[in-house]
Amino acid sequence: MPKVALTTLGCKVNQYETQKILESFEARGFEVVPFDSPADVYVINTCSVTQSAEAKSRQTVRRAARQNPKAIVVMTGCYAQFTLRRGERVEDAHLIVPNPDKLKTAEIVLEQFPQLLASPSTHPPAVVPREQEEPKLGSPLQRTRAVLKIQDGCNVFCSFCSIPYTRPLMRSRPYREVLEEARSLVQRGFKEIVLTGVLIGDYGAHSGSEGPDLSALCAMLSEIEGLERIRISSIEPTQISDALIELLATNRKMCPHLHIPLQSGDSRILKAMNRPYDQAFYLDLCQRLRQRIPHLAISTDIMIGFPGEDEEAFQHTCQVVEAVAFCRAHLFRYSPRPGTPAERMPAQVPEPVKAERLQRLQAIVRAAQMRYAARFIGQVEYVRVESRSKQSGLMMGTSDHYLQVEFAGSPSLVGQLVPVRILDVSDEGILGELASPHGVFSVAAGSSDTQV
Repeated sequence: MPKVALTTLGCKVNQYETQKILESFEARGFEVVPFDSPADVYVINTCSVTQSAEAKSRQTVRRAARQNPKAIVVMTGCYAQFTLRRGERVEDAHLIVPNPDKLKTAEIVLEQFPQLLASPSTHPPAVVPREQEEPKLGSPLQRTRAVLKIQDGCNVFCSFCSIPYTRPLMRSRPYREVLEEARSLVQRGFKEIVLTGVLIGDYGAHSGSEGPDLSALCAMLSEIEGLERIRISSIEPTQISDALIELLATNRKMCPHLHIPLQSGDSRILKAMNRPYDQAFYLDLCQRLRQRIPHLAISTDIMIGFPGEDEEAFQHTCQVVEAVAFCRAHLFRYSPRPGTPAERMPAQVPEPVKAERLQRLQAIVRAAQMRYAARFIGQVEYVRVESRSKQSGLMMGTSDHYLQVEFAGSPSLVGQLVPVRILDVSDEGILGELASPHGVFSVAAGSSDTQV
């Protein structure tokens, strides 16, 4: 039995697609092994969102080649797509699968290397034609929650972003297909599903799409028996509809959490980024959300050092962070993406200035996170148990409000939804205790509303 090892860089969409690639290899008789193990085929699902992500993608390809010089090293994902677009060759990559074809990777590998016996060094990098068919569901995900992709492609063209060039095709999966996969995931034991996509708020809005929009799709998913939680991944500020807000406020299966990218808190910089909102719009949106859902968890992405960002613009970003009190924030330094308008903009911010601002903003974000989490002290959160902490030895998991909570409990609770009373919030983390002697909570047994 040939062996295949896979690894993922980047977003939840990539995570979902890697799982589908894994399942298709298994269906064709491959044994899936850890990425640091000897294998006949290594598949790297790459990312190109920053220079660092591209560098890590190249390093991972080299690492795979070193682990087994006779193996076939396959590269797909956004960085792979960029190399094709730029006509670049990646040393040690024997097969480059374009992004639109990545779910056909197993089939393509067997077409290109049917025997999997020859030394991969004798094969030049191959490029394959584009196809769209997706594989059937296979073995279960090795996670306590399932990621379900419902949409692909982006046409926003933010001036800093390469994604519209690597995922240009706007496509919503048919809602019946989404519901079928969700039911299958529940049958396989998953009780929480994270909906993901490149531009998820655009679900159902593409030309030729039929059926519900995002809020209506979520309502349909909530009717699936046995599904306890639905979480929405990153969604653009301008695509949060009144209907979605109302659904979050009233449907007990919807997690009270939204990841809403900010990128910058300065209106001038947002305009230069080609983001379709300004600071006032973002703050008003967060205020409306919290008025309707008082303890809604809001996480975000923030870019530091975009061209033209001066100290005043940076301070505007800091002010938004303090005003919104994000539960989490992904901070990253601006990295020029080849071919994007921002790459050619004047007033590029020096790297030492980016690094110093990143450090300052990290402290502000941390203080905002602590303020948000502290409001739950003494209250009960329902926590999806994920694993045992290697540091503390306590069980740990993620609550409805996206809090990472640790508490004393049995490993048998992994994958379950349990009520945990929050006891303390500190720099070391969030500590709680089981609020029920039996631990496990079922949506069917009662309300999922937290006591806040």
